Amino acid sequence: MTSPPPTPPPPNPSANITPLEQEVLDEYTRLLSNLHKFSTLLSNLADRPTADVLDGLRVLERKTSLVCTLLKASVYSIVLQQQVYGGEEGEGEVG
Repeated sequence: MTSPPPTPPPPNPSANITPLEQEVLDEYTRLLSNLHKFSTLLSNLADRPTADVLDGLRVLERKTSLVCTLLKASVYSIVLQQQVYGGEEGEGEVG
């Protein structure tokens, strides 16, 4: 069971708050909201069976390893192209 997100107190119009202080208060309000969302997600995750969570993590691991492999291949390709182009420039200068 989740409780509704806590609401920040309404701003006091008679208080002298600088714009910077108001920005900070707004950031704290957003942080409060994000933490409440995070808490709700964690609660939902804790309520799910462990097998479902593990299956989801396995899928995520496969996707992550694929992205890592593709990134390595791209970097290798760029390095190889730079070496090839660097070699052609070096040969042109010698002749």
